[in-house]
Amino acid sequence: MLADSARSRRLAPMLFIGASVLMSACGSSSSSTSTPVTSTSTRVAVATARSKAQTGACASVSAPAPKGPQQVPKPTLSLDARKRYLVALNTNCGTIDIRLAVSAAPRTTASFAYLVARGFYNGLTFHRVAAGFVIQGGDPNGDGSGGPGYSVIEPPPSNTSYTRGTVAMAKTSSDPAGASGSQFFIVTATRAPLPPDYALVGQVVGGMTGVNAIAKLPTDPPQDGAPKSPVVISSARLSSS
Repeated sequence: MLADSARSRRLAPMLFIGASVLMSACGSSSSSTSTPVTSTSTRVAVATARSKAQTGACASVSAPAPKGPQQVPKPTLSLDARKRYLVALNTNCGTIDIRLAVSAAPRTTASFAYLVARGFYNGLTFHRVAAGFVIQGGDPNGDGSGGPGYSVIEPPPSNTSYTRGTVAMAKTSSDPAGASGSQFFIVTATRAPLPPDYALVGQVVGGMTGVNAIAKLPTDPPQDGAPKSPVVISSARLSSS
């Protein structure tokens, strides 16, 4: 999600902290669903990403074509709070492991898990890197304007803070607290200066080296924009124990 007057986008900045624009986006679309496709070159590049990520490098991959508007049926899935759920995001910068905060956010985590299980995130990108703040992805439009075609509302606790490695859902400034679609962000700041308005997903429990690699990529525009080198989620996997 980016503030770029040269492009037609329906998102607006929410907060300003220093020179960084803090924005959020989930959005929903109402067009036909497209089938996730991951190119051969992306799969090959991601196959080497684990070793590259050890040194904080990202494998070079081609940018995938945006999937466009989606219309995914709203989930009816529920998760067992007694179990431990992990989502592994395989990217060309390494694998990022996220433990879902099921007890704290049952509806949000169920929606996230549902989209992962459907293959929704396969072939999507991290479309925004905000230096010292967050990295953001999960948009089928690839520019911060899209979503799955539905939204979930689950305000987080009023004492919620967004510390390094926290994963939460993005939303527009006009959406109610806790609204979410498919876009998510991972906090790279020690503590992001955000109000408790963003639905919780969980915490990165493995692969912060990959998060750091993405966070260091140069962007256009600088400091808060799209990474100049594509960051692609080749696949997302859900597991439980």
